[in-house]
This record gives sequence, C-alpha cells and structure tokens, in this order.
Amino acid sequence: MLVSAAAQIVRLSDLDDPAVAVYRNLKDREVALAGDRFIAEGEMVVRRLLASGWQVESLLVAETKLERVAELVARPAVIYVGPAKLVNSVIGFKFHSGIMACGVRPASPTVDEVMTAAAERGGPVTWVVCPQVLNHDNLGSLLRVAAGFGATAMLLGERCSDPFWRRSIRVSMGAIFALPIVRSGDLGADLRRLKERWGVRLIATVTDEDALPLARVARLGKVTRDKYPPAEPGAEPEAMYPPAEPGAELMAISRVEEPDRLALLLGPEDQGLEQRWVELCDQKVTIPMSLGTDSLNVTVAAAVFLYHFTQEGGSGIRD
Repeated sequence: MLVSAAAQIVRLSDLDDPAVAVYRNLKDREVALAGDRFIAEGEMVVRRLLASGWQVESLLVAETKLERVAELVARPAVIYVGPAKLVNSVIGFKFHSGIMACGVRPASPTVDEVMTAAAERGGPVTWVVCPQVLNHDNLGSLLRVAAGFGATAMLLGERCSDPFWRRSIRVSMGAIFALPIVRSGDLGADLRRLKERWGVRLIATVTDEDALPLARVARLGKVTRDKYPPAEPGAEPEAMYPPAEPGAELMAISRVEEPDRLALLLGPEDQGLEQRWVELCDQKVTIPMSLGTDSLNVTVAAAVFLYHFTQEGGSGIRD
C-alpha cells in the first residue's frame, strides 16, 4: 500500500478519543464554531477536497478504505484509521461509507478580488447570485450546476444557508472546492459594485408576465452607435443611418459592446426574487411554462438559464 509522506497514520480502537470528536458529533454548527471547520463525506467528495489544495486537518477512514485515499494526501494531515465496524458506526454511514475528512474553510473572497482575477484571465464572466436559498439540498445542487456550466463564482446573500454544511457539500459532489463563493455581508452594495464598477449586467430570473422569454435574450449586452441620434420608432435602417452627401466627410460608426459579464439572480421557488433585487437588475427574464406549470425548482431553472447563457451566440436580443 502506498502512503503519502505527508500523511500521519493513527490507529483507533474506539471513537472516544477527543481528536475525532469532530466526526463523532457531526453537528454542523458545532463543527463550524470549532475553528471554521467542515466535514466532507464519501470517497468522491473527499478525493475532490484533497485535490483542491484546501487545508485538510484530518481524515477518518475505515481500515478497508485506507488504500484508496492514503496516497492522495499531499499536505500534512492525520489519517485516523479504525476497524470498518467502528468507523461505520459514525452517524451517516450511508453517505460517508467509511471515508470522511475534516477541512478548514478558506476566507471568503470579495467581489473585487473575484473580478480582478477574472479580468486578468480574460473571457466571459458569469455570476450566480442567491439572495436567499435556505434549503441545503438546493444550495448544494446549485453549486454543482454552477460549476458544471462554468460559472465564474457564486454570490450568496446574508440570508442564504451555509454552503459548508455537510448536506450542501455532499450534494454539490465536491463542486464547492472548485467554485469561488462570496459570502456577502451587504448584498445590495455588492450587486451595485458589480454593476457600476465592473460593468456586470444583472439579470433577474422571474415568472413575471412582462419578463423577456429566455429564448429571445442573448448573452452579450447592448450595442451602441456613436455619432448618430436615436432612430424614430419604426424607422427603416436607411433613415437611421443615411448615406453621406457627395463630398461630405465620412462619419465613423463605432460599435461599442458592453463587457461580456453577467449575473443571474435566482430566488427561492416558493417566493421568487424579492422586488428590491428585481429593481436592481437590468433585465427580467423568464422561462415560459406550459400545462399550468407556474415555476421550476431553483436548481432546474438555474441549469436552464446557465445552459442558455454559457453557449456561444450573438449579442443583444434575438427575434
């Protein structure tokens, strides 16, 4: 069996050792208060945690599973190993299956830090914004969907549930370790900063009748033409931009595209987005429903919106 040099193996005969109390209790609030820790459960999630480069304090592994993770520990960490029957007695066996890890939460980045890094990389920027998602399953699924469709980051409001609770981490299948998450202390200020300083187009996902159908909304923002006044409603293109008189100096028409940066605001299924968040947005967009269906689960809706907006396409609104 290969064992990483960074791993320290400690054998257990019972779970009374204070060193493994964090696994024995498994109460999210207590784990969080004990030094901003979190618990990752299951082989796939633990593998992704170990591959992320995040700080991992320890692992608790059944003897029969040790070989699967021992060589993956790249940074100093203790691996507590016990008989399968002992480790499997920890609450939640059907989820962890004898492999758990205790990690340390990284500091939440700011919107400026995320945008600065994104600007240096170049390319499109896509935020997923959740003012108030309270269900841990939904939040975990949103993390997985956002990561899967290549979102730049998630922005969580003050009233959102904790993304580091075991259930959210487990449902995210470890996507939480790859996607930057900004825990906002003032969501309104952060949204205005994204919009005003960074040119991020805010899109409210709603069920309102006056919202634009998703199929008519393209990723890029407006296109403006300098030098010419706005056209009259219904004017023909020739009237909008008439040819120059013979001998007249040509006037350049410049196409100025907004930065390819957008943020999708998602509300809980039962209430939707609060009006104060809708009013901050540049557009309202909806997914048309049939057969009397009034809404979709927030995760399903997020997947539809993200798939649409992360595909290559033109700019403006399509007819």
